[in-house]
Amino acid sequence: MNEDDLPPQKPEPEVGERKTMADLIASLGTDLRSGLTSASAADRLMRFGPNEVPEKKTHPFLLVAKKFWGLTAWMLELIIVLSFILRKYPDAGIVAALLVMNAVISVLEEKKAAGAVEALKKELSVNARTLRDGAWTIIHARELVPGDVVRLRAGDIVPADVEVAAGALAVDQSALTGESLAVEKGAEDLLYSGSVIKRGEATGVVLRTGAGTKFGRTVELIQVARPKLHMEEVVTKLVRWLLLIVGALLALTTAVSVARDMALLEILPLMLVLLLSAIPVALPVMYTVSMAVGARELAKRSVLVTRLSATEDAATMDVLCVDKTGTLTLNELSISQVIPVGPFTEREAVLFGAMASQEANRDPLDLAFIRQARERGWLDPGDVQESFTPFDPATRKTEAVVRRGDHRFHIMKGAVSVIAGACGLGPEDEQTLELRVGDLSKRGYRTVAVAVAEGGKPAVVGLVALSDSPRPDSKQLIEELHALGVSVKMLTGDALPIAMEIAGALGIGKDISRVSDLKDLLKTDPTTALRQMEKSDGFAEVYPEDKYMIVRSLQAAHHVVGMTGDGVNDAPALKQAEVGIAVNNATDVAKSAASVVLTSEGLSGIVELVKNGRKVYQRINTWILNKIMRTILKSTFVVGVFLVTGDFVISAFAMVLLLLMTDFMKISLSTDRVQWSPSPDTWNIKAYVRVAAALGTLMVLESFAALALGQAFWRLRTSDPVIRTFSFEILLFSAVTSIFVIRERRRFWSSRPSRLLLTIMALNVIAGGLISTFGIPGLFPALPVAMTLFLFGWNLALSLILNDYVKLLLLKRMKLGGQAHHKNCTN
Repeated sequence: MNEDDLPPQKPEPEVGERKTMADLIASLGTDLRSGLTSASAADRLMRFGPNEVPEKKTHPFLLVAKKFWGLTAWMLELIIVLSFILRKYPDAGIVAALLVMNAVISVLEEKKAAGAVEALKKELSVNARTLRDGAWTIIHARELVPGDVVRLRAGDIVPADVEVAAGALAVDQSALTGESLAVEKGAEDLLYSGSVIKRGEATGVVLRTGAGTKFGRTVELIQVARPKLHMEEVVTKLVRWLLLIVGALLALTTAVSVARDMALLEILPLMLVLLLSAIPVALPVMYTVSMAVGARELAKRSVLVTRLSATEDAATMDVLCVDKTGTLTLNELSISQVIPVGPFTEREAVLFGAMASQEANRDPLDLAFIRQARERGWLDPGDVQESFTPFDPATRKTEAVVRRGDHRFHIMKGAVSVIAGACGLGPEDEQTLELRVGDLSKRGYRTVAVAVAEGGKPAVVGLVALSDSPRPDSKQLIEELHALGVSVKMLTGDALPIAMEIAGALGIGKDISRVSDLKDLLKTDPTTALRQMEKSDGFAEVYPEDKYMIVRSLQAAHHVVGMTGDGVNDAPALKQAEVGIAVNNATDVAKSAASVVLTSEGLSGIVELVKNGRKVYQRINTWILNKIMRTILKSTFVVGVFLVTGDFVISAFAMVLLLLMTDFMKISLSTDRVQWSPSPDTWNIKAYVRVAAALGTLMVLESFAALALGQAFWRLRTSDPVIRTFSFEILLFSAVTSIFVIRERRRFWSSRPSRLLLTIMALNVIAGGLISTFGIPGLFPALPVAMTLFLFGWNLALSLILNDYVKLLLLKRMKLGGQAHHKNCTN
């Protein structure tokens, strides 16, 4: 066959389109006896490419350049330009340094992000036994091509999508499909790349390689998946509101200046001052530090955060999609129920089943019987297994001959219908057993029969129901998440009856939907399909692409979505979710795609993540609320005095100094003791603006009053240079004292600030006092100590008494505070 005549790699064909093995061999131009020739394999390698998934990389220059593009970056760049025009080079240098620092921090954070594709390459980095030029040889898996004949044995990782030509296998494909039980595969069955051979041997033909495999398409989804970064949206909204406030004040100033016949160039310094007060320069640093502090706290609780924004996203997460196999369950079979038959007991059913098992085979069914018998103390060292026939898909049973003293037992365990036939049961007895099996199947159990014979006809000992047992802490996790206001939705590849049984047992709920039904509904009525997804407690018969689709759909319905998982099949959804959580025993691909990794057994880390995220949210929320309030105060105070007197009471340099001393002081809020809320948080910027506007307006009036008192008692004039130092202290001390008010949603004394926050606040007060007392030649004239003490006392008294009371009224009216919290919610 000409290599150009080969069909392209296509997704798995629909039922009815599958070719027979003879047709497949013909279409791929291969031979089961000699395999491909070296020349043919080389041509195909050129055409189809290596058996690996190509990685999409972004140029480092573009990664850096993106940090200087965006609303906040543009405003900082405008300030730099204005500073150069006004020849205020120190101001330009300081702002440029802040811009570069923010860019560097962001790029370094992205460098730390886990590489899901690199992890996949390691998964695919295996060897394969391949038939080429009539001889078996070992080659690197990346050199496989469609048409290669391969040999697979127990313990092998399937290196590509392979169709079985001959042989029988038991395959663990739970990491890909979510099926918790090993799947029996025979001739003309398809083996997925990344599956693990548990038992048996087979020869097969490579059907698809690289990105064309089921494994490869999963990783392409990982590359496409991108979680929505809510903080970017929050920053954008915040900057818009701040610019709206400053823009309105500038428009008013411009109109008054034109009316007074002032040159517009004269208000450029004012424009620079106002822009400096409006831009949340320190927010990216505050955000990153808060995330890092939260991540460090979580690391102590065995929760590793690999994408910092996931900590904050956990605060707003209102839906958690939980993969069943390996996450809610242990991903190992265990005996759930034993139904003895006739004179036999439960003990005999389990013990005879364990006698017909071998631990060395690592067969999940055998291990379940042996583990149960060992835990109950039923195993007898005197029982000798003289012969053992492992499970065979053709016979669908396991057999063993066991000697106990002078007695010899022939034991069988396997499919109920096969064991019933071997025991010669009549139709009525067999139907009774099948009814019991049907009932157990509806409840999610896999049932096997055990029979024994001692020299004569075998008799059925009992039916043994097995299941993938839930983790001991799964039910408690779900209860705690529900109490925190997080909706839990189970995702599983199991059939609907099994999914309903497990979801009900875990307390998730029994409103389970088939994904196939939802996908059909999405095509005809997307709105109804989304509503159904929102109200469903879980989803059954789920495939990798479906998990990704479910997360995307819930996000489209304006939910902040978390996803837990452990397998390769979970990776795209883990990457897409705002909070992707890989459990302790997850595959490398799942851990790399996730934003959070649990590093110890159990699921309690998920609850810790939510609580910690809500505390981080409160810290950032305090910074934002304070920033809006301070912008209103500084802008209105400076513009108000300018409109009344025509003079600037504070210079651009003083505003930059205030920026460094107050905005960056508030970075220490990232260590503050705060409360976690009992329900998911939301970024309601408009409501925060209303609260901050009211408090900011009150503080403006207080600042004007302080200025008026200074003019009355110390005869200060706006033309007097000392007025600039006086105004600087008004704004500095109000910034420091307002922290006590805004950090606490209850009365300011309800919780104590962190030691670091108190220390930095004290240092700011001391530094401000020293600058004012001794002055800075050419910039700050010295101020009498009495003025400094008056201004500090004035701001402290008004903040802790009047402003704190007004805050309570505003938060209650806006329904942003006043929630009951447990005493242990602070840290």
